[in-house]
Amino acid sequence: MARSLEQLQKQYNSNAAKAFKMGGPGHGGPRGRGMAGGKPKDAGKTIARLLGYMNGFRFRFVLVLVCMLLSTVTSLIGGYLMSPIIDKITHAVKPDAAANLTKMQQNADTFITKIVNLFGGDDTVMTYIIIALSILACIYLVGIITTYAQARLMLSVSQGMIERIRNDLFEKLQRLPVRFFDSHQTGEIMSRFTNDIDNIDVLFNNSLTSIVSGLVTIVGTFVFMISTSWILTLITVVFIPIFTFGGLAIGKISRKYYAAQQSALGAVNGYIEETVTGQKVVKVFNHEECCVEEFAELNNDMRDKQFKAQFWGGIMGPIMGNMSQISFAVTVGVGGILLIYQKLTVGGLTIFSGYSRQFSMPINSLAQQMATFFSALAGAERVFEVMDSVPEAPDVENADEMPSMKGDVVVKDVSFGYVPEKTVLKNITLYAKPGQKIAFVGSTGAGKTTITNLLNRFYDIEEGTITIDGVDIKNIKRDVLRKNITMVLQDTHLFSGTVMENIRYGRLDATDDEVIAAAKTASAHSFIMRLSDGYNTRLEGDGANLSQGQRQLLNIARAALSKAPILVLDEATSSVDTRTERHIEHGMDRLMKNRTTFVIAHRLSTVRNSNAIMVLEQGNIIERGNHEELLSLKGRYYELYTGMKELD
Repeated sequence: MARSLEQLQKQYNSNAAKAFKMGGPGHGGPRGRGMAGGKPKDAGKTIARLLGYMNGFRFRFVLVLVCMLLSTVTSLIGGYLMSPIIDKITHAVKPDAAANLTKMQQNADTFITKIVNLFGGDDTVMTYIIIALSILACIYLVGIITTYAQARLMLSVSQGMIERIRNDLFEKLQRLPVRFFDSHQTGEIMSRFTNDIDNIDVLFNNSLTSIVSGLVTIVGTFVFMISTSWILTLITVVFIPIFTFGGLAIGKISRKYYAAQQSALGAVNGYIEETVTGQKVVKVFNHEECCVEEFAELNNDMRDKQFKAQFWGGIMGPIMGNMSQISFAVTVGVGGILLIYQKLTVGGLTIFSGYSRQFSMPINSLAQQMATFFSALAGAERVFEVMDSVPEAPDVENADEMPSMKGDVVVKDVSFGYVPEKTVLKNITLYAKPGQKIAFVGSTGAGKTTITNLLNRFYDIEEGTITIDGVDIKNIKRDVLRKNITMVLQDTHLFSGTVMENIRYGRLDATDDEVIAAAKTASAHSFIMRLSDGYNTRLEGDGANLSQGQRQLLNIARAALSKAPILVLDEATSSVDTRTERHIEHGMDRLMKNRTTFVIAHRLSTVRNSNAIMVLEQGNIIERGNHEELLSLKGRYYELYTGMKELD
């Protein structure tokens, strides 16, 4: 039966919210899922942080503001010069109609008249209109040019800022501990790079300029309006609180739903990623119908949240537009009365009507941008949550660079738990001399892999010490430590590229000859040469064009190339058949030569030649010794070995 929506949402969101607060896994252990996407806690701080990415683009942004200002001013001046043209025509028809010109209108008329005289034209109405229209054409041409320049410049600024955000986010991911990736779903992390950053891009590229331009237009229009008629301006201003409170009320609601929409979208993306990558498992267990049901639950939840977000964001424009029409109707009605009583000219009423619309348009636009604005803020906070996640602890001061690590490992009295209330390892003590092979066996969940995670400092221990060549690993530079420890895991991972490039991932400065030698060490050379292009064969999606055994041999070759003195084999042959396993073991035998090796065994037949075998149960080492010694005890190892031997 499919899980309920509450269970799914809890799985994809709740644990992640706890994980962000803790800087690590949720309370369920190292395999929590999901990432929370909630309402921005501090919108002002988020905005300031976004604007901080403008460093380096400030000169271009200043040019954007200048172009924006010129574009707005040309629009305002165009309306300003229309008044004397209309009044000139009106005055020609009815001489006393322009008797009550405002100071602004008189100045505009004087300006155009001087231009007419400058060009030696006669003082006729037609000449006046032609010159005035020519001036208007020049002004609007400047407006077109500045608008184009503003759009181009702002595009370069916004794309540059988005590039920086993506780089910072990706760089931060590289510095986050394994704990973070163990507790957060891949699809949800990817959602930060796609949906959330795309929303920020829209904010920078469109909304930001609209907001700034709108504010400049509102201020400039107000100045021209009050110069034309303070009475009509007062009527227009009365409607501002209605616009403001209406916009804020709707914006507050839409902000909540847009944040919920982003969270639901992340959950859907995460479920899709998990289901697609696990499609073989889904089909093997006939889980298709259950997956469809679970996805339908998540998709239905996202639809509901998107509907609410889009509804409240969408009604903002119509509501504000209708309120603007009411304001315009009242303004024109009062203006008509003033015109009758000759308190306003026809030109003054005409341009004020235009200014009234021009004044309300930015307010409507700002109201409509609120949906995008809040969606971008929700996305930005989700991005910054990742950026603010606790990174790996920095190296201690004067950390040891271990120029010639030998591989003498001592684990002493180590206790550890992924979460405080659950201890996974309990007072573990063991040692491995250079060149020795130490094996860990035991039931699933006994703590075998945890020991190797601590050795690599994927997690830092809480109690006890781990030393290499007598130096506490906390005092060794982390990159040096990991450079000297190579791992071959059960889950193979190959990157897009050629076979040569994938093996060279073990040591990027290796020559082609060294890569080929590593492949021979891993018993991979023969099958590589049978590929269509040999070492230059390009691998498809995580090596999908290779068998599981071939992928593992490439991983072993990668490890062989690293020349690290310490080797960790984490159930490296558990996913292959016995025949392939024996082939891989030949490569691993050569790989383990002269290296301190830790082996987590799936098949106990692979650890018989180990120098020491540690049997773990519930976080404790309950037996230790070599193969013969442990068999003679006829304890837990004997039970495991005899059972596995029958399976072999």
